[in-house]
Amino acid sequence: MKAVLPALARPLLEPHLPAGLDVAWFTSREDAEQMVLDADIAWVDMQRSGHSGEVAALGTRLKWLSTIFAGLDAFPLDLLKERGVIVTNGTGINAIAVAEYAVMGVLAAAKRFDEVVRLADRHEWTIAAPGQVELLDTTALIIGYGAIGKLIGDRLAAFGVAVTGVTRSGRDGTLTPDAWRARLEEYDWVILAAPSTGETKAMFGADELAAMKRSAWLINIARGDMVDQDALIEALTARRIAGAFLDTVTPEPLPADHPLWDAPNAIHTMHLSGRSQTKMFQRAGALFLKNLDAFMAGRPMENVVDLDAGY
Repeated sequence: MKAVLPALARPLLEPHLPAGLDVAWFTSREDAEQMVLDADIAWVDMQRSGHSGEVAALGTRLKWLSTIFAGLDAFPLDLLKERGVIVTNGTGINAIAVAEYAVMGVLAAAKRFDEVVRLADRHEWTIAAPGQVELLDTTALIIGYGAIGKLIGDRLAAFGVAVTGVTRSGRDGTLTPDAWRARLEEYDWVILAAPSTGETKAMFGADELAAMKRSAWLINIARGDMVDQDALIEALTARRIAGAFLDTVTPEPLPADHPLWDAPNAIHTMHLSGRSQTKMFQRAGALFLKNLDAFMAGRPMENVVDLDAGY
C-alpha cells in the first residue's frame, strides 16, 4: 500500500509509520502530482489549498484522502465520492486559534483597537477612547455552531455576551438555518463560522446586511464567499452597519487595489486566524497517525467528511 505524504511532516510521521507501508515524500506540487497517480493514501496539503484539490483529483486509485484543512471547498468532493474515497479533514486542529481570533475581532471592534493602533503609529496621544462598547449584556449570533462556533460562544459568554448559535438541527436551543434571518436585528455581533458548502455561498447579502442593527458588526472567520462583498462594501460605505472584521475574503489574496481594503470600518486580518499558533502541524500529524492506524485495521476513523453535506 502506497502513501503520499508531505516532506515537512516527515520528522513527525516517519518514526511511527507501520512497516511495509510504501511512503513517498513530496517537496513540491510537481512531485505530488506524479506520486499520487498510484497512491492508496494521500495527504497532499500545500500552501494553496486549490493546488491540494487539483493533486487529489489525479489520484484515481486513492482509498483515503487526509487534509489538514477544515473547509473543503477546494477539493473535488463529487469526484472523490464517485471514486469511493474516504476523506478526513482537519476539523478541530485550528479550532482554538480561530475561536480566539473571532473573540479578538469582537474585542477589537468594541474598543476600536484598530484606531488605537493607528493613533499610536502617528504618535498621537488621545484621551477619548475610540471604542466605548462593553461586551457585557451584548448579544451574538454565531452562524455555524460546530467545533469552532461553540468555542467562540463559550469564550464570549465568559465576557457576559448572550450567545445564540445556528445549527442544521436546531439542537440545544440553537436556531435552524431558516430562522436566523428574521432575528438579525436582535444581535450586536453576527459571526460567520459555518463550513463552506454550495448552500452557504453568498448567504449573507444586501437583505441580511439591511436587517442588522446599524450598531452591529459582522465577523467573518469562515469563508469569504459566504458574503456578497459588493453588498458589504455598499453597507459599510453607507454606514448601514458599524463595521466588519474580515479574516476571510474572496479572492485570496485580495488584490491591492480591491475596494474592500478601503471600505470604512473594515478590519482585515488576511486569513491568519488558523495560522496564529505553533501546534497546527503537530496536531495534524497526530490525527493522521491515529487515522492511519484505524484505516489499516478497518476501524472507524475520526473527522470523516460527509461528501454530500461537504463537511
